[in-house]
Amino acid sequence: MPTAGPASLCSRTPQVPAERLVAEMVPPPRFDAVRFATYIPDPGQPSQREAVRVLEEFAGRLGDTGPAPGGLRGLFRRRSRDTGGDGPRGVYLDGGYGVGKTHLLASLWHATPAPAEHKAFGTFVELTNLVGALGFRRTVDTLAGHRLLCIDEFELDDPGDTVLVSSLLSRLVERGVALAATSNTLPDRLGEGRFAAADFLREIQGLSAHFRPLRIDGEDYRHRGLPEAPAPATDGAVERAAAETPGASLDAFPDLLAHLGRVHPSRYGALCDGVTAVCLTGVDAVPDQSTALRLVVLADRLYDREIPVLASGVPFDRLFSPEMLAGGYRKKYFRAISRLTALARDAGRMGGGPTGGTGEGDAGRVA
Repeated sequence: MPTAGPASLCSRTPQVPAERLVAEMVPPPRFDAVRFATYIPDPGQPSQREAVRVLEEFAGRLGDTGPAPGGLRGLFRRRSRDTGGDGPRGVYLDGGYGVGKTHLLASLWHATPAPAEHKAFGTFVELTNLVGALGFRRTVDTLAGHRLLCIDEFELDDPGDTVLVSSLLSRLVERGVALAATSNTLPDRLGEGRFAAADFLREIQGLSAHFRPLRIDGEDYRHRGLPEAPAPATDGAVERAAAETPGASLDAFPDLLAHLGRVHPSRYGALCDGVTAVCLTGVDAVPDQSTALRLVVLADRLYDREIPVLASGVPFDRLFSPEMLAGGYRKKYFRAISRLTALARDAGRMGGGPTGGTGEGDAGRVA
């Protein structure tokens, strides 16, 4: 009896109930085991050790309340050296790529003494997708019962998102929810290079007031002393690896890009359910910005789930045009390149894959 060939992501159109979107707002599998103790600060970057100290104290203060999350209203009116009496309701981790911001954010989630159902962790895109799925009022009511909301990769890409997120977080702070976020952009500079920030200055300034910024300096650990990203494989090698790897998917890159346009980004995680490796043929430069932004979301979901990516065609650092890399979404594109390159190194362990490193340069740090 012939065996079935590799699966195709293009054949999947997952339907994700809103309840699953809420239940899955936890640190992704890559960050299940991270803790403050497993973060290894760079000795040459004192801001990294200081960030650990501040976040550990922040988590401890969250534990000073009773079981009702609403008790945070009193918590944040207390004076401390980290937040004034009526100071910021959260912390904002700012830094470059690969300095371990997500590791620290997930460690804060794990260290906060509250049941998992009273803590939420998601990317900025996942948060906006949740509002799209539930509606604004229901999202506020759902998250208002949480002690902590962690938002990873905080980026404001358009005026609508600025107003939406500013309003959402303001409502949640009023309901006593603590906030923590990571980004490559300081909160008082959100929107720079993306749109006419002056037109939304009030919203941006209001959003900034909710956070105490913590700068984390350092270089991208994924590229400290690591070999160059492996060269793309041949079509034949990709197809053989897909056939020999249980649970692998196999798609032509242009077909996958077209399929992403037919699936809501909130479902990209479900698109990867059960997939052990993603094999792609004919990788080429992404043709337009809308497609590029969808690919960024898929890259994040693959990276969260540690799914290796084996590909033929152009190297991943040529996915986005020079104009895209110089534009307002450049930080997202560089993050996608960094993550896809790490996953391409992971694919070196697959049969028929290129040789290379494992994609991790610091066993104690996860980006």
